[in-house]
Amino acid sequence: MNWSIYIKGFKDFLKLERSLSANTIEAYVRDVDKLRQFLEIKAQPIIPAAVTINHLKEFIEYINEIGISAYSQARIISGLRSFFRYLQTEELIETDPSELLEGPRLGRKLPDTLDYHEIEKILSAI
Repeated sequence: MNWSIYIKGFKDFLKLERSLSANTIEAYVRDVDKLRQFLEIKAQPIIPAAVTINHLKEFIEYINEIGISAYSQARIISGLRSFFRYLQTEELIETDPSELLEGPRLGRKLPDTLDYHEIEKILSAI
């Protein structure tokens, strides 16, 4: 039930194969560790190969309930997807439980626009 071997391999994979920044690697590793801790708290200390989509959905519900923002949830889901894809690529699991995991809907931010007076100011400067 030791996740540290899987996490170390994942960290090396992110560094060597994906060439991600140190901050991104640490964030992804923390996210996987959050899942591990959640499963332990829920009295379900299982190996990564035994994780199901239901475990992941419960975890996402939990991080939503404790107030983690939608953007942070999306990053956590991205980290978990990368972790399970890594495990599948390395043939440590047969199926990827995160494959059907949906992230939160992120609203698109509209660009700032100029008001009438700002446009007039620009045009008069020409």
